[in-house]
Amino acid sequence: MQYTKAIFTFENIEDYQQDLLISDLAELGFDTFEDSEGGFTAFVIKDNFSETTLQDLLDTYADDFSAEYSLEDVADENWNAEWEKNFSPLIIDDVCYVRATFHEPQPSYPYEIVIDPKMSFGTGHHQTTTMMMQYILSADLKDKEVLDMGCGTAILAILAGKLGAKILVAIDYDDICYESTIENAALNHISNLKAICGSKEVIPDEEYDVIFANINRNILLDQIQRYAEVLKNDGRIFFSGFYLEPDLSMITAECAKYGIKYIDHKQNGDWVAAQFEKRAEG
Repeated sequence: MQYTKAIFTFENIEDYQQDLLISDLAELGFDTFEDSEGGFTAFVIKDNFSETTLQDLLDTYADDFSAEYSLEDVADENWNAEWEKNFSPLIIDDVCYVRATFHEPQPSYPYEIVIDPKMSFGTGHHQTTTMMMQYILSADLKDKEVLDMGCGTAILAILAGKLGAKILVAIDYDDICYESTIENAALNHISNLKAICGSKEVIPDEEYDVIFANINRNILLDQIQRYAEVLKNDGRIFFSGFYLEPDLSMITAECAKYGIKYIDHKQNGDWVAAQFEKRAEG
């Protein structure tokens, strides 16, 4: 699958305006964002990209800030080479060591995760993934049934597996993420992980003790009802992929409609991760 890379530069843009633009770009199918000089870089599946639609979106912001962009096609092999050049090992809370296949093992850490990222989001380096991993490391997942939505590389599900989860279901709509999930599960000797390609409509009609969802705000808001249908009473949801306000308030309000209550949240830079619990009625 080939991706298009859009390199954005801005003048007179406020942080909240950039956040709004990123959210709008996600609605157009952009699914990975990286900071760059003067702005950010965003990636979208080439077949899903329309430059006319992108320009129409930027025109709606014309009175707020000045934006320029350039486009490049990114071949799979070029992307993988770029990952190998830039992907350095990561340590989470001094107990979890995340490395690529081309790094040396570090057996001194209790948990080691090997990730071959390809074009999948989720190497642990992004603040949202790091915060989710911190939540997971502090949770009791032994013998739990876990659903990982928007799984990317499946790094979260793999960590849950290493912490003793009994059943793992990892779902992503991107077929590269689906393939990456299967490969990374094998690399980490996680045999109880089921990978599924799709979105909320492919969530199996089972009950889960824990749900991970590191996606953007609008997709979370759309999928919360389905999460509520498959989450056990007293089950936990860990969300990330959004900002503090108004995102957290909107997600909290939507969860409350289905008996899912806010517990707490973490913040790293502009990004937020939050923990929720489903309470039995009555």
